[in-house]
Amino acid sequence: MEYPKGITVYGASRPDLDPAYTAAAFMLGVKVAEAGLPLISGGGSKGLMAQAIEGALSAGGVTIGVLPQFMVNRGWQHPGLTEMIVTPDMHSRKKKMAELSMGVIAMPGGIGTFEELLEIITWRQLGLYKGRVVILNTLEYYNPLLGMLDQANKEGFMRSNTDMRLWRVTDDPERAVQVICQSYKL
Repeated sequence: MEYPKGITVYGASRPDLDPAYTAAAFMLGVKVAEAGLPLISGGGSKGLMAQAIEGALSAGGVTIGVLPQFMVNRGWQHPGLTEMIVTPDMHSRKKKMAELSMGVIAMPGGIGTFEELLEIITWRQLGLYKGRVVILNTLEYYNPLLGMLDQANKEGFMRSNTDMRLWRVTDDPERAVQVICQSYKL
């Protein structure tokens, strides 16, 4: 089945996180579904990724998981996905998630989430990705990274986010979805 462009979410795949993170991820999924958009993710069965999927499903939404073959072989996919797209590798996965989306929201996560977030910001700066990027800063999780990005800007290592508006920051899942939707003609 063909779906409209959706919102890609990046986030932790680890279980047993602070309940504030899991609640925000679940609410993010609900808000994406309420906006009538597919939730696109790495399709994992654990952590914040799973919570966002479950939130979207609870609100009657469509969830599209994009997983490399090795993850499917290990059984890491969420069993409730509306659709699963299998890619040959991680690079193809990230490209496919970007192609399917009108915008990206990065929830808290580890090194994989950081890598996805920084790559999509780079693509946006280079004009390779036109959607908005929103950092969901639950419990001020991203403050250290935002400080590092600010330092890189001050030292002249990157273009100013103020000029380029490469990313937006909010701690509110509903506002994160609104920022994406306001920038894209539905």
